Amino acid sequence: MDTIKILEQLDRIENLLRASKTVMSLEEASEYTGISRSYLYKLTAKGEIPFSKPRGKIIYFSREKLDHWLLSNSKKSAGELKTEVLEYTFRNKKRFF
Repeated sequence: MDTIKILEQLDRIENLLRASKTVMSLEEASEYTGISRSYLYKLTAKGEIPFSKPRGKIIYFSREKLDHWLLSNSKKSAGELKTEVLEYTFRNKKRFF
């Protein structure tokens, strides 16, 4: 096998192993989220992201809590809004007519 293909396969295997972990270090959380290490430090210092710091030393992140945090404050698509408007209108049509 070609060296490049082997390196690509190793990278894919590493990514699969990281994805199966439930607890991540700061470095792993940075890679997982795409957020820089320095910005993750800032978010933890401000208390804006869920993390654990046992014995006051190393910072750890729960993958489940990170996923929830990453998906918080989501915005609805135009299609979802249109569907909600139609459902609301049909439920409350007595008020409009």
